[in-house]
Amino acid sequence: MPAYVIRSGDRAAFIAGLRELVDFLSTNPDVLVPRTASFGIFVDASDPAARREGAERVATPLGVPVEDIGEGYYNARRGFGPIAYSVIAIPPEERQ
Repeated sequence: MPAYVIRSGDRAAFIAGLRELVDFLSTNPDVLVPRTASFGIFVDASDPAARREGAERVATPLGVPVEDIGEGYYNARRGFGPIAYSVIAIPPEERQ
């Protein structure tokens, strides 16, 4: 059993929601869109090595490296035009 928890959602519902958004925006050209958008998967683990392992587990299929951004945080990000898909691993003392 891994020493980390990956907080993710319902894949089918998420993809359906994205398609619904695309269809809505495509048929409603007067609706403004943001300059950028992002969404992410969070990884929880007490141990820094486990946090990195969890982040790598999510980042590998995205084809992006995990970065140690300091103080126990790990991040990976893949861009799709102005939209970012992120992996975020946060130290336990920073989680709410």
